Amino acid sequence: MFPWGLSCLSVLGAAGTAVLCAALLLNLAQHLWTLRWTLSRDRASALPLPKGSMGWPFFGETLHWLVQGSSFHSSRRERYGTVFKTHLLGRPVIRVSGAENVRTILLGEHRLVRSQWPQSAHILLGSHTLLGAVGEPHRLRRKVLARAFSRAALERYVPRLQGALRREVRSWCAAAGPVAVYDATKALTFRMAARILLGLRLDEAQCATLGRTFEQLVENLFSLPLDVPFSGLRKGIRARDQLHQHLEEAIAEKLHEDKALEPRDALDLIIHSTRELGHELSVQELKESAVELLFAAFFTTASASTSLLLLLLQHPAAIAKIRQELVAHGLERACGCALGAAVAVGTVAGPWPDCGCEPDLSLTALGRLRYVDCVVKEVLRLLPPVSGGYRTALRTFELDGYQIPKGWSVMYSIRDTHETAAVYRSPPEGFDPERFCSAREDAQGASSRFHYIPFGGGARSCLGQELAQAVLQLLAVELVRTARWELATPTFPAMQTVPIVHPVDGLRLFFYRLTPSAEGDGLSF
Repeated sequence: MFPWGLSCLSVLGAAGTAVLCAALLLNLAQHLWTLRWTLSRDRASALPLPKGSMGWPFFGETLHWLVQGSSFHSSRRERYGTVFKTHLLGRPVIRVSGAENVRTILLGEHRLVRSQWPQSAHILLGSHTLLGAVGEPHRLRRKVLARAFSRAALERYVPRLQGALRREVRSWCAAAGPVAVYDATKALTFRMAARILLGLRLDEAQCATLGRTFEQLVENLFSLPLDVPFSGLRKGIRARDQLHQHLEEAIAEKLHEDKALEPRDALDLIIHSTRELGHELSVQELKESAVELLFAAFFTTASASTSLLLLLLQHPAAIAKIRQELVAHGLERACGCALGAAVAVGTVAGPWPDCGCEPDLSLTALGRLRYVDCVVKEVLRLLPPVSGGYRTALRTFELDGYQIPKGWSVMYSIRDTHETAAVYRSPPEGFDPERFCSAREDAQGASSRFHYIPFGGGARSCLGQELAQAVLQLLAVELVRTARWELATPTFPAMQTVPIVHPVDGLRLFFYRLTPSAEGDGLSF
């Protein structure tokens, strides 16, 4: 027994020594990792690096970020301030929030910073896109795309968008069970982008198939740049090639159309605009532009649409105010034809049919719905689809008393900036559309420009922001005057913020169509 006991003690001692050595080595590795980034500061600048932690060797704080979600940044902001350093996805990152700091970043495009996208995104989206362009190519491509989202173009899009949204809301009301809203809005935004922005002639089955292919592309857009079997990048490349194959025939048809024809969609406008500039786009360039248009209109609009339904459900007083505004403008009913009236009172059996009436909202009419506009702005302020944007420092510069070293990544935070803006009269964490009403908005003055940045700002601001806001306004109107909705789950879902804001369960809702009240002067539930 005694020799056996000595043997156990020897084993335990050796194990303890091994654990202690491993702990010491890990501690040494972390110190060397921290020292490595401390020494990477620009010694030509007397300013210190921002406060913060670079995490563990190689991994940095990526695992913390993935697990903690939005609380990762808020906890570090409280600890280190509005400018702090970290290490995410293999790169040193300076995280920035606050209107003045964000202003410096957004207005410093091409001078202090340049846009940064992962290598996988460049591979999957291609080299002929606005996202990857810098300098003069970026300016020219932005000029071309601006025409596709001009007011004249929006006037053409809005009636078709309203028709699509009207049919979608009515289909939700006719559903036999709960609707998974996030999935439904993703399918909807893809259909609208494919048909209205690209002019693709697709039936429902083709739209569904192509939409799934496109979603696979987007899901692998930020994968590791390893083109090996079963990798995310390989899946994304396969999805991209399938999309390009489908787009090629439609694009070739557009290129051979009579050049005197009026542009009908955004892709037409891109073709016409580049021709006016003396350049004929190749089929490859147009395929990449088409995929970029789909990307710009897809997940973010679906995310914001889902957030709109969620926040209105949580705040019924806002629904009542929207309805009052619609009544005041004579827009409380979706249509007044015989079939529309029969559908509204429930005398038409089966799914809710499309009465075929012309949409009753134009871009000008939407502009008169001031409270609806305030609701949309508040949704985008409280739950911006994208949490921020990445840049790379072109040279070392100062921000809030710290140096931002050349070559480091800089992430400006939309969500943190919205949450901490002292300019708002009511608490930033609350849902208050009236904070955007004219009197209070005017009181904020010009300094408020970078307190509200759901679409970014500067040279990289989203060109489709007016279109996105029009979609959300139209959806709010169609929802309020057509349906009521309630949770199909016991509680409201938690919100996932990475990579884009959405409810963790997709937001399952029951929809019920509204009917005229017995008095004939309103709508009942």
